[in-house]
Amino acid sequence: MSKHAPTELNLHRTSKVLEISFDDGSKFNLPCEYLRVFSPSAEVQGHGPGQEVLQVGKEDVGIDQVTPVGNYAVCLHFDDGHNTGIYSWDTLYRLGAEHDKNWANYLARLEAAGHKRKETN
Repeated sequence: MSKHAPTELNLHRTSKVLEISFDDGSKFNLPCEYLRVFSPSAEVQGHGPGQEVLQVGKEDVGIDQVTPVGNYAVCLHFDDGHNTGIYSWDTLYRLGAEHDKNWANYLARLEAAGHKRKETN
């Protein structure tokens, strides 16, 4: 059972942000790019520790559709065709709570791999 339950979930297509509020009062604005590069799917996370696949070129990705998965998660359908990640409420909460740390780590991994992130408007 999920520790965190959402009270509201809104997809802002123009700004490419998923806004989610939880029953403890927490509220997160999660960019689509961030959600895409941290997808919980095996395609991104691999099948075990150390098998993560660095996602590059996702600066302009958006979400076309959000579909419920039971009462515990959503599947995000990204406009680049990726739709295999099941985002549990706890995963979304953790991604929100750890956004700054995760994003800094992602940017460092990109740089170490010789990639530059394209700035978007």
